[in-house]
Amino acid sequence: MTYTSERPPVAETSDDLRARIPGWGADLDPADRPSVPKLQWQEDRSGAHWDFPDRQPEDRPRERSIEHAFLTPVFGTSCPTSGVSGAIRRLAYARYSEGRLAHWLLLVLGDRVDAWGSHARSFLSLRPDNPVTETGVLSEFRRHGVSSRFGRGRTDLPHQLVVTPVVVAGPWVLGAAALVRLARRRARRRQPAELPATVLRRSLRALRASTSR
Repeated sequence: MTYTSERPPVAETSDDLRARIPGWGADLDPADRPSVPKLQWQEDRSGAHWDFPDRQPEDRPRERSIEHAFLTPVFGTSCPTSGVSGAIRRLAYARYSEGRLAHWLLLVLGDRVDAWGSHARSFLSLRPDNPVTETGVLSEFRRHGVSSRFGRGRTDLPHQLVVTPVVVAGPWVLGAAALVRLARRRARRRQPAELPATVLRRSLRALRASTSR
């Protein structure tokens, strides 16, 4: 039986299936298959009205792998490249083959830059991104995040322990550290500068207190 631990029985022969199931194997004979004539090459090419399909107009440059001689006749336009992330992606397609690791690493970098830009723009809106609730980090503590990973032989465990924190949490941690550092620097600049006389008095008081002890 399917979906059980028992070994499934040996498949029946075509004659046995045809005898048991009415109409089984009706399309085994190519003469009875309506799609067979369409799959065969026709010398007069009566199945198409063109030798090469009409090309879709390219309103703005699209990235193309160097393996291809030209852009495909039809391509997507819903996610055009733009900004720094777009420049990184175009570099990946223009200089490196799809068989090179550099091609895919640049695409991953472009994706991350695009995500960081979206996060930065969200803070200028009324509904900024929330890394705590939107990344699902709370479910790690509520939905057995530890027990579901360890001791189960999962092959994606090294990826989740190393790559995911660096790629997902790393930018947020670095961004928060940069904001804290910037805030501290501004707070120091706002503090009024002490006069030399005030600094001298404090030094004398500290010296007297130390000698009196």
